Amino acid sequence: MALSTPKKPTSPWRARLHEIIFEADTPAGKAFDIILIGSILISVTVVMLESIRSVRVIYGPLLHWLEWFFTVLFTVEYILRLISVGRPLRYAQSFFGFVDLLAILPTYLSLLIPGTQYLFTIRILRLLRIFRILKLSEYLSEASIITSALQASRRKISVFILTVLSLVVIIGSLMYIIEGEEHGFDSIPTSIYWAIVTLTTVGYGDLSPQTPAGKALASLVMVLGYGVIAVPTGIVTVEISQAAQKLNRVSSQSCPACGAEGHDADAVFCKYCGAHL
Repeated sequence: MALSTPKKPTSPWRARLHEIIFEADTPAGKAFDIILIGSILISVTVVMLESIRSVRVIYGPLLHWLEWFFTVLFTVEYILRLISVGRPLRYAQSFFGFVDLLAILPTYLSLLIPGTQYLFTIRILRLLRIFRILKLSEYLSEASIITSALQASRRKISVFILTVLSLVVIIGSLMYIIEGEEHGFDSIPTSIYWAIVTLTTVGYGDLSPQTPAGKALASLVMVLGYGVIAVPTGIVTVEISQAAQKLNRVSSQSCPACGAEGHDADAVFCKYCGAHL
């Protein structure tokens, strides 16, 4: 039985669209990613401000309009991503494909379930693409053991911190929805403050959940806090022990068929679907 050839975007306009949306090595691709990251930051800021009552009273209509503007913008972007790859379903099932979908669902769900628009903040996970743009891995092969370990640790810790910041934004948003203003969680920033205090095991005690669901979420955050404390130390230790080893560089190129990333710099074929890179 002959093996099927992986599908690729053969149309010139689809190939060009893929280059702009998925590739960070070209000027057009880098500009697209920078604009996308700026839009994500602004959209998350908008929904956070909308949760503050004093701001909502004055600028509520404007913030609501901006929420829908960014939702439509990211919806169009998501559709273009599916069009530009040879295997749209494979990309939709990937990590970033799933995150891209979650980034646009909350606003549409708010038409049926009021309050779910605050989950709009989950799109901050899309900022993980910034490390592909900055080519994180190109600093992992330094000659000096100390310099290499520090550089590698700094970037991995940056990924870790970005992940933690994403978690506290999402956890804070969930706690704001669960507890609400009547229990002291009067805005998403206040809830994020509680999430940071709880996740880092500081525990000031000035805010505490009152509902069973809120207490369950708080318990999960407390347990997660122990892992958060241990991760930075582990990162530095591992990097120091492996600094003398030769590390493979990772390319910022994504597969034109399935949109997967994280290939080695010298890779010719996608390690996920086999398509030619």
